[in-house]
Amino acid sequence: MSTVLSVEQLSGGYSPRKSIIQNINLHIESGEMIGLIGVNGAGKSTTIKHILGLMTPHKGTIMINGTTLQDDVEKYRSGYTYVPETPVLFEELTVEEHLRLTAMAYSVPQKQYEQQVEQLLQRYHMEKKRKAVTAHLSKGMKQKVMIMSALLAKPSLFIIDEPFLGLDPLGIRSLLQELEEVKKNGSSILMSSHILATIEHYCDRFLMLDGGQVVAQGTLKQMLDQANQGGGQARNLEEAFYELLNGGEA
Repeated sequence: MSTVLSVEQLSGGYSPRKSIIQNINLHIESGEMIGLIGVNGAGKSTTIKHILGLMTPHKGTIMINGTTLQDDVEKYRSGYTYVPETPVLFEELTVEEHLRLTAMAYSVPQKQYEQQVEQLLQRYHMEKKRKAVTAHLSKGMKQKVMIMSALLAKPSLFIIDEPFLGLDPLGIRSLLQELEEVKKNGSSILMSSHILATIEHYCDRFLMLDGGQVVAQGTLKQMLDQANQGGGQARNLEEAFYELLNGGEA
């Protein structure tokens, strides 16, 4: 396996005088799915924004496929695709036009584009909405457009922030099936989510933040072992989360 994302000693924030996140270390290998977990304000979004290149680190290094943003902006940004918590779309464009725009941006071959678009529209039950402008879609449907665009691009790294919000049960199942395929094809996934009961079955490892710092990381077994070091009885990721956060006091 090769390292797709490498984050070394990352510290940063919105003000140069104060770091919201401190000394974050994260490595994702090809074909891995990592769950980024923590309460609101723990530093998850700030970490993601630094990886996306939207914020400048106070210190530390971020590399995607061995390249930093400073080394090669185009290569760095073409190495990932991002699905935000709140869909960001061009409201005057149709669903199909968004997908075609994504294909152009990521240089997806025409034949591959045609095959994938039909599969994605069918899997996400969006065939009847392909000509609809996104301004007229529900939040859940807008989220599906974001997800389909990301899957169409097929980068080496998927960065997904709270992907299940707004999705119906069929949409959630389709997404999880797609992410399994993404892993099999060698791409990596960094997914931030509060739905711990779901992601514990799909993520290979977890990184838990609290107060801008890493408080636990590892496989599910390793997370449970860390949570139970003080005599806790955590049996799943959600229980481990509470133990690690506040000693089991909900």
